[in-house]
Formats: sequence, C-alpha cells, structure tokens
Amino acid sequence: MLDIKVIPAEQTYEIRHKVLRPNQTLEDCQFPGDHDHGTFHLGAYKGDKLISIASFYQENHPDIEGNVQYRLRGMATLEEYRKEKAGSRLLISAEDMLKKKHTDSWWCNARVGVAGYYKKLGLREHGEVFDLPPIGPHIVMYKTLK
Repeated sequence: MLDIKVIPAEQTYEIRHKVLRPNQTLEDCQFPGDHDHGTFHLGAYKGDKLISIASFYQENHPDIEGNVQYRLRGMATLEEYRKEKAGSRLLISAEDMLKKKHTDSWWCNARVGVAGYYKKLGLREHGEVFDLPPIGPHIVMYKTLK
C-alpha cells in the first residue's frame, strides 16, 4: 500500500539526483522555486521508504490557457518500484490539491521517452520537441482541469 504525503523540497533531491540527473551534482537537483509560496512537493511512500516524488510550482505557460496554472517538475520514481503505480497516484493526489487551489491547468516539459505515460493520464502535447541540455529532448504537455 502506498501513502501519499506533502514533503519538504529537500526530501525530493536524492530521488531527483538518482533518477533524473545522475550525471549532475546534487546541487543541480535543487530547482528555482522549490521554496516559493504556492509550490508543493508530494512523495509516495511504501512503508517508510520514499519511492516517488513530484513537485508543482505556480507558473503559467504563455501558450496554455488558464489564469491559474501549475508546472510539474522533477517527477521521478525509483526504478525498482515503477510497477507500483506511485507516479499515477501522485498525480491523482496533486490534481485533487490543484482543483482546491482553483487551478485551470497544469503543464510540464516531459521527456520524450515518457510522453506516452503522460498521454495515458490525460495530458496533451503542445508544440514541437525541443532539447534541454544536458538532459535531452522534451515536449510541453498539459492538462486542463476546468
């Protein structure tokens, strides 16, 4: 069984580093806005083990409709726990929180390799694929909540 909790930014850094940015420093896993008002971080726990994380920042994308938008960054699940559906559970919990914040839509710069995962969760692609050095090709994806 998984337990979804709001966590401090600092608890996301280790998984961000291990899964998303293994060739960078731990300091590179500290994102601007991690401690801003409105930002929240969620963690999925299996027992006492943090296995998946997601961070949401109040940030509007210029091409996506909606006055209140949030951006997902740093979503990651430890490889050995990917069949647990922790990421999906995190996003369901996040959407419940976002709706309570009267959010119109949320978006992310998705790695091209996981765009299919996000599509299954109801997100749509926007624009063309672009490169985020040194991470690789991404595409903007979004979901309307209202």
